[in-house]
Amino acid sequence: MLFGLTPSRRLLSRRHCLLQCRSIKTENTARSAVLDSVLSAFRSICGEDGVSLGEAVREQHGKDESVHRTKRCVPLSRPLHVCWDWRCCPPDVVLFPRCVEEVSTLAKICSRHRLPIIPFGTGTGLEGGVSAVKGGVCFSLRNMDQVLDLHQDDFDVTVEPGVTRKALNVYLRDTGLWFPVDPGADASLCGMAATSASGTNAVRYGTMRENVLNLEVVLADGSVVHTAGKGRRPRKTAAGYNLTNLFVGSEGTLGIITKTTLRLYGIPEATVSAVCSFPSVQAAVDSTVQILQAGVPIARIEFLDDVMIDACNRFSSLSYAVTPSLFLEFHGSEGSLLEQVNAAEDITESNGGSGFQWARDAETRERLWKARHDAWYASLALRPGCKAYATDVCVPLSRLPQILVETKEDLIENRLTGPIVGHVGDGNFHCLMVVDPGDPEELHRVHLFVERLARRALAMDGTCTGEHGVGLGKRALLCEEMGPVAVQVMQRLKDAFDPRNLMNPGKILLPREP
Repeated sequence: MLFGLTPSRRLLSRRHCLLQCRSIKTENTARSAVLDSVLSAFRSICGEDGVSLGEAVREQHGKDESVHRTKRCVPLSRPLHVCWDWRCCPPDVVLFPRCVEEVSTLAKICSRHRLPIIPFGTGTGLEGGVSAVKGGVCFSLRNMDQVLDLHQDDFDVTVEPGVTRKALNVYLRDTGLWFPVDPGADASLCGMAATSASGTNAVRYGTMRENVLNLEVVLADGSVVHTAGKGRRPRKTAAGYNLTNLFVGSEGTLGIITKTTLRLYGIPEATVSAVCSFPSVQAAVDSTVQILQAGVPIARIEFLDDVMIDACNRFSSLSYAVTPSLFLEFHGSEGSLLEQVNAAEDITESNGGSGFQWARDAETRERLWKARHDAWYASLALRPGCKAYATDVCVPLSRLPQILVETKEDLIENRLTGPIVGHVGDGNFHCLMVVDPGDPEELHRVHLFVERLARRALAMDGTCTGEHGVGLGKRALLCEEMGPVAVQVMQRLKDAFDPRNLMNPGKILLPREP
């Protein structure tokens, strides 16, 4: 039964679903015929090895780390906008272009034959952004893996989409420079731009949105645009519309990012990390706010709730107190670090913080932060055999204690396992939901919880996603957050760049009503 619908509305909904399924079947048949006719053209551009129809390769490119992967119609027993399923939604063919010219030529062929295009980096997204919901052609960009232009004196670098953040920092190792945006996963840098990724260092260094200077983008018709002008890399500009930030966070729905020019930073002279325990969530967040108000240039300040700390202790063989905790990191000179550490320690102690464990040498720091970055696997270990789904929201700092307390109460009341970890310096936190995929009732409870969490954040003047993006999972929530006029503006932008709706269709914006 469709909750809250009259019998007549339920019948109409069933009819609509059946018509939708028939339409999909017809589209699939037509698309298959078109694909057969263009495969030879694809091979002439990419070579035999650059075109794959293999089931394993297609499935690999039809999924990310999310649960939003199904190609089925929305089930009639759930009032949800998208199904949850751990099966993949593969493209019809995967292409491996080697340069922007090949990407452009391939896009022109797809545009001419109206074939959907899905860009693919490393598949580490969390909201179903690479699912081929309408089939089509996946552009896997891993072969475009060159660091093209490094300007050490200008603190910037240009990279292709196959370059990951770890690979870039290895390349930069002997230059005294680094790229600090760290979402945890070893994601591709152009993919990070496409999703406006951030992570643990954002409180000091900003998100991808603040660190992208220029983009090269192939549009749906195959034309190539440089969002700040070809080859340009000024630290700031007031010239025209901000096309760069229009494409940052567009999730592949406006074009394929084939180059990105990024800000770099000097590697800090010294680094110190610490862990501190608190009697309550309020005390931990109060310490965070006061550290920021005191002007301490903290590099990372991460919150882990008691459930998450317990999971990390078990998984990483640690012995932290099982209470709300902060993981902190400070960057600077030896002299400035002493001032930062003393100021932070005074503030945390005034809020009941205790059990300070400082990590000054590289090995101890890496072990401390590895525990934080292994939070996903630590959460999974709480329920062996289950799957995990991560969701995130972001609120103003002053509302963080309230939403964290209410969220924990919601988890307990609904008998859900969801350790909490957050980038509290930004008001952003994640619930790592551990769920039995074979239990439909638990899946339903988790989905309802995720929607309640997002709406709780919206009610507190926040956003339904601080980092993960919209993808498939939060399209309806985006409408609630932005309002109808803003969503209409987004749809007009989408129509202007991609009038045939070929670029990663079905993501960010809900389908138009028939």
